[in-house]
Amino acid sequence: MEDNNSWVGGEVRQINDRVISVQLLVMLFLGINFLLILTFFKKKSFYIIARYILFAVTLLSDSLIILISDILFLLAYFNFTIQVWLCINISMVVLLYSTVTPVTLTAMTLERYVAICMPLRHAELCSQRIHVHCILIIHGLSSIPCIVVFSLFFASASLSLYKQHAICAMQMYILHRWQGHIRSTVQQFYFLIMVIIIVFCYVKIMKVAKTASGENKQSTWKGLRTVILHGFQLLLCLIQLWTPFLENYLFQINLSLFINVRFFNYVLFYLTPKCLSPLIYGLRDDNFFHALKNYAFFDLYKRNILQTFTNYPSYQWLRTPQPSSQHLCSRHPRLKLNLSPYTPPGPAAPQ
Repeated sequence: MEDNNSWVGGEVRQINDRVISVQLLVMLFLGINFLLILTFFKKKSFYIIARYILFAVTLLSDSLIILISDILFLLAYFNFTIQVWLCINISMVVLLYSTVTPVTLTAMTLERYVAICMPLRHAELCSQRIHVHCILIIHGLSSIPCIVVFSLFFASASLSLYKQHAICAMQMYILHRWQGHIRSTVQQFYFLIMVIIIVFCYVKIMKVAKTASGENKQSTWKGLRTVILHGFQLLLCLIQLWTPFLENYLFQINLSLFINVRFFNYVLFYLTPKCLSPLIYGLRDDNFFHALKNYAFFDLYKRNILQTFTNYPSYQWLRTPQPSSQHLCSRHPRLKLNLSPYTPPGPAAPQ
């Protein structure tokens, strides 16, 4: 890897194995998410089911976050600076959709709780008309931490700061220590509520699982495993909130150790939770998995087969429109065809 380098700011910055591995992971996750999003939009029956709609919201949010965070990762690695006002706009999107994902996971957990513990009211509480309201509520709740963080920054920053150039990172919006404490308090409160909801749903579903029998018991235990995976995702997201405190402490002690720990946190606590959503609903859900095979793989295979056949001369008739009978009569006047509709003969006359 010694031959791969980049000229940034008058110095040569090596492109090491870490950068390559991160790009491979990002391309892998984005490719999987693209297939799942394509499958969702190709099958219209998913549009009326609450858990699939929330799953699509999670996929879109995760894909956007992975793409933007990877761009910021590369900019920070190569020491590329941008103006603060542009960084603010990018960071607003990052902070908003970083909160949308765990809030949506909590909503999906509540949907599983209603489906298992209150099956008679599931159709009413998760009807199609509520889907749009649910998405708006999720984005409204997720925007509160973003509003708090940037309101504190706008109140403390000077006007000249917006025209300066800096490496885009969330740490630049913490101008005073008390701002970091307020941001941490808001986020910890959010995740405390989410953890309480996850534990509540887990306990309730566990009680139903013990009393269920047959197919209901199997479905209930599958829903319980889904809730456990959601809880694991939220745990990784919660740890992600604690990593800035450790990174700031290591930055004052050892710069090399700070870089290693920051890369480790980015891969484990930032990218890993984003790849669990396809595993939970995209591959474990039977309906979605079969639709993924049919639409994402078989359609492409059939399209390639049809294109291969039509490229041969003996199969050109598949792409050439055939002349109609009216067209044949117009080109050949002597050819007279009886094109009138057929009428059966009437009853025979009596002898």
